[in-house]
Amino acid sequence: MGNDTIYPTIPAFSFISQDSLIITEKTFDNKIYIADFIFLSCPTICPKMTSELKKVYEIYKSNPDILFISHTIDPERDTPERLYDYTNALKIDSKKWFFVTGNKDNIYAVAENYFATAYSDSTAPGGFVHSGGLLLIDKDKHIRGVYDGTDHSAVKKLIKDIPILLNEYE
Repeated sequence: MGNDTIYPTIPAFSFISQDSLIITEKTFDNKIYIADFIFLSCPTICPKMTSELKKVYEIYKSNPDILFISHTIDPERDTPERLYDYTNALKIDSKKWFFVTGNKDNIYAVAENYFATAYSDSTAPGGFVHSGGLLLIDKDKHIRGVYDGTDHSAVKKLIKDIPILLNEYE
């Protein structure tokens, strides 16, 4: 038995971005990316997660090997148009950071594959339960780290771990 680490692999997916473009796992071919699960009307952790992830984005937005994807867990309300307005307000490049929507069951299935919690719950604040993880995905579509998107020190670790991962490909 070897000492190789086996990392979970992200499965195929297809969603619609804030620009109404189809985004699939192929969009991220030969890219490192950071993924999360949010919803725009979230009254709890989503604004903090997005604020923290934007700090990572600001550092790496000019790196052609790094992308970002935020999946809405409220696709009924978070339409491409609404996601577009939101990303415009954030002043992000929609070719670097995709906010995606789609079929709710597909989004929840992808969340499960990312080892993220995401589901409807009428008793939860905003009507959804979800984890606050920021997931670091390597160029082979393996999850290489999960960071608490509400914890500034965890996000600082994510920022420091990205160059380590980039160096693996040099």
